[in-house]
Amino acid sequence: MIGWLIFFAIVALVAAILGFGTLAGVAAMVFKWLFVLFIILLVVSLIMSLTGRRGMGPV
Repeated sequence: MIGWLIFFAIVALVAAILGFGTLAGVAAMVFKWLFVLFIILLVVSLIMSLTGRRGMGPV
């Protein structure tokens, strides 16, 4: 997921430098949403790690 963040950040920067405002805006928006999703998953993972739960258990 971090790879996607880096990809969209680079696309947004290059598009902004080259003057493609709409493409830069869309790439920046996708970057922000993926970043928020990544942070949420990180927090959930940390909480699960601190509580000692390792998932649903054997199926």
